[in-house]
Amino acid sequence: MSFGSKKFRGSAESNTFGARYRALMAKRPFLLFGLPFLTVIIGGSFVLTPATAIRYERHDRKVRTMTRDEELGIGQQRRKVDMKEEYYRLAAKDLDDWEQKRVKRFKGESDGIL
Repeated sequence: MSFGSKKFRGSAESNTFGARYRALMAKRPFLLFGLPFLTVIIGGSFVLTPATAIRYERHDRKVRTMTRDEELGIGQQRRKVDMKEEYYRLAAKDLDDWEQKRVKRFKGESDGIL
């Protein structure tokens, strides 16, 4: 003689909210579990989207793009550079006849070689 796979539940247990929910859940799983779950997920995305946008705006204010003049002016011993003058100086060079020259460095300035 074998016993059934279902656990015995008394009449007091079968009238609780949990027992009724389990019975209805077996009949309509999407309506009682899937739909509330999807509602929570979609509602959460609507709530979190503005919060994420605010977070990215704060980050963008901290990390903003630098202008070309600001890039050249970084560092303690910066050189004064005029972009127009550099452009015309480089454009006037004869590209076929050039020689490589080292630029004099300030005292203590790195030469870029590791």
